[in-house]
Amino acid sequence: MTRAVVFDLDGTLIDSLPDMTVSANTLLAEHGLPPLDRSQVAGFVGFGVRVFMNRLIAATALKASEYDTLLQRFMALYVQATDHTEVFPHVREALDALRDQGCVLGLCTNKPTAPMKAVLAALDLAEYFEVAVAGDTLSVPKPDPAPLKLAFEKLGATEAVYVGDSPVDAETAQRARVPFLLFSEGIRTVSLDEIPHDKLFHDFRTLPESVNALFASYPH
Repeated sequence: MTRAVVFDLDGTLIDSLPDMTVSANTLLAEHGLPPLDRSQVAGFVGFGVRVFMNRLIAATALKASEYDTLLQRFMALYVQATDHTEVFPHVREALDALRDQGCVLGLCTNKPTAPMKAVLAALDLAEYFEVAVAGDTLSVPKPDPAPLKLAFEKLGATEAVYVGDSPVDAETAQRARVPFLLFSEGIRTVSLDEIPHDKLFHDFRTLPESVNALFASYPH
């Protein structure tokens, strides 16, 4: 029996919204445009970098005709943007506890591979995860269930739990038919009641117990 816990990254394990905002606003400044606040940028997040760029263009005077150039420049900024990103409180002790309980851990994020690797290295988190499926690993991002299924497949999961913070994560888990644990302190633009979940948690110190409860509900 292999119990696998796979995590979303942005808004779940790390608070990266400040650096996403810095990257977006640096791009805007380079085009002589005013900055956006974090709450606006939060509304662009969740569906991958291409949707992020589409929403950024739609909300500003950036030119859609320059999409490819804008995306390339944003990615260059995004890969380097780790200075203002922090790990949420008690994440490391929760990951340690899950590993001590015999769980194997993975990532499934819509963050592209390059910035994912950069931020994991900057925050010293990479060693926790045996598998990392990024937003550009497959041709489809979340909420398509394929990336999450791939993560569990690579981990050899016989029992699986997904941990995330957004409606995208919830839909992904539903479509992959795995239990979903919702972290309440992430990047959200809707109420918690609007996000389907099997369990809700506010503090990572309670995560191992919640994971165990979900695994206990599996048919044996």
